[in-house]
Amino acid sequence: MKKINSRLLFALLIAGIWLSACNQNKTNTGNNADSTGNTNDSSATAFKPASIKEQLIYQRALQAVIWGMPAVNYDLMLQEMLTKTSAKQNEIVYWSRPADWHNQTLTPNPDAIYFMVFFNTKDAGPVVIEVPPAEGGSSFAANIDNIFQMPLEDAGPYGADKGAGGKYLILPPGYKQKPPVGYIVLPADTYEGYGLLRSNLPSHSDADIAKSVTYGKRLKVYPLSKAGNPGETRFTDAKDVIYDSTIPFDAKFFRSLDRIVQSQPWLTRDKAMINVLKTIGIEKGKSFNPDAGTTEILNAAAKGAHDYIEALYDAGFPRLNADAHWAVPAMPELVKAGSSGYAETDIYPVDARSLTYSIGYVGIKRLGTAQIYLISGKDKDNNDLSGAETYRLHVPANVPTKQYWSATVYDRVTHALIKNLSRASCASNDKAVQQNGDGSVDVYFGPKSPAGKEPNWVPTDSKGRFEVLFRLYGPEKALFERTWKLGDIEKVK
Repeated sequence: MKKINSRLLFALLIAGIWLSACNQNKTNTGNNADSTGNTNDSSATAFKPASIKEQLIYQRALQAVIWGMPAVNYDLMLQEMLTKTSAKQNEIVYWSRPADWHNQTLTPNPDAIYFMVFFNTKDAGPVVIEVPPAEGGSSFAANIDNIFQMPLEDAGPYGADKGAGGKYLILPPGYKQKPPVGYIVLPADTYEGYGLLRSNLPSHSDADIAKSVTYGKRLKVYPLSKAGNPGETRFTDAKDVIYDSTIPFDAKFFRSLDRIVQSQPWLTRDKAMINVLKTIGIEKGKSFNPDAGTTEILNAAAKGAHDYIEALYDAGFPRLNADAHWAVPAMPELVKAGSSGYAETDIYPVDARSLTYSIGYVGIKRLGTAQIYLISGKDKDNNDLSGAETYRLHVPANVPTKQYWSATVYDRVTHALIKNLSRASCASNDKAVQQNGDGSVDVYFGPKSPAGKEPNWVPTDSKGRFEVLFRLYGPEKALFERTWKLGDIEKVK
């Protein structure tokens, strides 16, 4: 009952912040600045169509970027695994240490141990992801998604197995046979998808990291056809790999999108895109080979889509509290549509979906139970966070979380961990973090640590802007009821 109440509280929270979104957006003064602070609104106007055909290609390519963002986000992660590691689909790629800047996925968590399963049921048939029970302080916060990052189910203590462990059976599109008993059955509408499983990390000690990895390696992945004798699951460590799945806002985006169209069935809700994509040269069963002129238009359209997404970002997500910039980085209509499997007949928030999956990945069915994320790219004075300045975030005592909280810095342009920096976060599961006398914590962001504050300091790049994600794992009702509040990031004078 406690878990259900938490979910209801989160739903009420989302509804409440949505009501105030319009008024807040009127007061936000964001701009389309690049990492140097200059405005970046020229790309959308640089392309000048010579004909109505070119104009149509441009407009439809721009819409294709917005619609296809979550699927391309997925494909980019998959291609990095296939080309940079020896791992294959229906195996497990993992990071044996907490993520550092080598992991250039979108807004990864550097305070957990990551395991990922890219499944493919097209040839293998139904695929089983077998999750071990939570025990001895070890557990997963896990999500299983289709290629559009629509959540099929969550796993772990806050998922369908409720911590008891379970065999998640992913069925291919159109599967007609009766599934065997003893499985948590997940009918999928795409052949491919992935599972993101975060193994809980009590601290950053070598012993706790090893324990987290050992627990994660109890995962199993195998085709249902081999359930009687599945054999050993293959694990591939990617800890030292430059794993770059940041979004390319150019013609490369459409290469990924073409791979999706060629490999997956058309979903009924997306059939309106068939002719749109045909206009730009993407058609099922045919090669995608744009000529030089079309490639130039595709480059311009991808940049135009980026400008539009940046405008959505700068307008802001609905704030958690009116007196601070922290917001859940998913619009309420997207949370509602995604968690229901897009069952709502009157909403299909592709713009909101594009925004979310341009800055992060994974769909969560029960957002607000296992984890919740808050994002901010502004200081108390509503200015962009500059890597050249020093800031302080005061985290009040008694953070409402069962596991840990963390504050992580990301590059504002790429939404990935800032390259070549020694660390990326300050987290309560790091035993070196210093507390104030009342149990609160002051976190510092900047190019240099304030004197004596090194354990609580997160470095930034002095040449760029940054954003911060504040995570709570196992969030509690004080957050949803707003009796505990996180204040703004403040510039240190």
